[in-house]
Amino acid sequence: MFAVEALSAGYGPVKALDGVSFTAPEGRVTAVLGANGAGKTTLLRTVSGLVPARSGKVRLAGRDITTVAAEKLSGLGLAHVPEGRGVIAEMTVTENLRLGGLHRAAGTPPMTVDEVFDLFPRLGERRQATAHQLSGGERQMLVIGRALMARPKVLLLDEPSLGLAPRVVTQIFDLLTRLVAAEGLTVVLVEQNARSALSIADLGVVLSLGRVVATDDAAVLAADEQLRHAYLGF
Repeated sequence: MFAVEALSAGYGPVKALDGVSFTAPEGRVTAVLGANGAGKTTLLRTVSGLVPARSGKVRLAGRDITTVAAEKLSGLGLAHVPEGRGVIAEMTVTENLRLGGLHRAAGTPPMTVDEVFDLFPRLGERRQATAHQLSGGERQMLVIGRALMARPKVLLLDEPSLGLAPRVVTQIFDLLTRLVAAEGLTVVLVEQNARSALSIADLGVVLSLGRVVATDDAAVLAADEQLRHAYLGF
């Protein structure tokens, strides 16, 4: 359903991705792992049209979306939650969520705000709060909830655990597991916290200096001590 084929991209003379290929299993979690500078964030930014691909292809449900404009991808079923928990600070939780349902695939009804509140009860308690009043964990819940409003087929998540307390990280990863099981959502998860990511993933892809150095079942990668020490830091 979602595949990256020999994808290369970069910034000026710097090649950040060098022939990256993998297929994300439908209705499963694929963890993209590696050290800082491995190309993980560039991969998601290239897939979502924010960085132009120099070569290779990105396919969604068999369609080549490599050159589709970033603002049109949500209408094809692809949602990207970038690192940084970007919200519109002056708007309320409810208003932020409603924005997420504006751009979705034709014929796809948006997820309702109440459905998001069922997934994130804490957001329901804060529904009239402006986004700048939220904690870091609440903002992360909000940006994920906003992405889900369009009912995407594929969700790209960039470092959702960054800077959050372990308890909040556990809550967010538990939610992802439930969404995949209940909605059949395909998740591509970029994470520095490799141990946590592999604990919920089905497939793991390890990048180093813009290249894929390992692709395997998450449990196999987690058990490979040599690979973990060399590339994943645990």
